Amino acid sequence: MKRVLVCEDEDSIREFIVLNLTRSGYDVVDVNCGEDAIKAFEDTDGGFDVALLDIMMPGIDGQQVCKKFREKSDTMGIIMLSAKSQEMDKISSLMNGADDYITKPFSISELVARVDAVCRRVSMSHAKPEAASTIVSGPFTLNLKSRTVYKNGEQIDLTQVEYQIMEYFFKNQNTALDRTSILNHIWGESYYGDDKIVDVNIRRIRMKIEDEPSSPKYILTIWGFGYKWSGGN
Repeated sequence: MKRVLVCEDEDSIREFIVLNLTRSGYDVVDVNCGEDAIKAFEDTDGGFDVALLDIMMPGIDGQQVCKKFREKSDTMGIIMLSAKSQEMDKISSLMNGADDYITKPFSISELVARVDAVCRRVSMSHAKPEAASTIVSGPFTLNLKSRTVYKNGEQIDLTQVEYQIMEYFFKNQNTALDRTSILNHIWGESYYGDDKIVDVNIRRIRMKIEDEPSSPKYILTIWGFGYKWSGGN
């Protein structure tokens, strides 16, 4: 059974989320503040598949909790909950390592669908590898068995979303990929959000793999369309 941590300071919203995730077959642990979320994570040694974190909370807010969780785990799924619709809240969440965000008010079907999708992504990190265990591109080596990426022999610290984007690029080298195809491949065709989540994740990956992120030579932008992996060739 997949385990979910819910951190929401509004009791009615938290209870609604817990009830419906439990009905959907998840093992749910709920807390009402960032401090307790961190404690729950530490007490279970990070034993959660997904964390739902409200951004606006007194004390340690969701953004801070997200950063702490991501520092300790690359594989746990993180979904941010926010009453705000401003773009900067969404972008900040993704740059802090979140996999997805949901803007309140949301339907329970949307919430469960997002949790399901992130759980599938987490499960892929334990999936049986393909016959060919590595893909090489320029100074990069992608290991399909360990789901890791190396540059000049040094491992790059990637989240599972970032790894999946890199794998998609490696399997489609020198091919222009539009944002929608990337979005559908990584987040699924039933994803409720917009394709800006692709751009933010590309920005995050560039900060990790490019020698000069502001002048990328590996992940190239195809203006008005999407991106292309060149491998530095």
